[in-house]
Amino acid sequence: MDSLPSVGAYKGLYTLITLTGLGLIIWGKSVSPFTMVWQPIYELRYISHVLMLPALVLLVAGNVPASHIRKHLRNPMLLGVVFWGLAHLWSNGDLASMLLFGGFTLWGVIKFISLGLVVAPDSKPASLLWDINSIIGGLSMYAALSIYHGQLFGVGLSLV
Repeated sequence: MDSLPSVGAYKGLYTLITLTGLGLIIWGKSVSPFTMVWQPIYELRYISHVLMLPALVLLVAGNVPASHIRKHLRNPMLLGVVFWGLAHLWSNGDLASMLLFGGFTLWGVIKFISLGLVVAPDSKPASLLWDINSIIGGLSMYAALSIYHGQLFGVGLSLV
């Protein structure tokens, strides 16, 4: 009777298109010519690590049902994207990185502000359990990315 595709099929297709776009962005960054714009300060690279901690916690908090983080920030995932972009802008001084991470950062700031003006605060009761899950999940992602960043993205990370 119903000729419309299911919601699951729509979400699956949307996810496939999104992942394809993300793959193309990563591929484009990897094949772009290296043009140095500014030299990051090697001794201050830890700032990127510090920014990535809240970025990943906020990313997880934006995807859990009812945390206090989500309730008070409304769009924690977008704020996480901003921190992620700033962390990568701080540690990458080439043109392709500035365009990629600067674009994501600018998009995140604009979207965070514009949605904050029109999206009402979450009225669902928040649970401390989801906050704890967000923190543990974000820290776990940070640990995994710190260990496997070189294998995944071709640039190893070090604090020392």
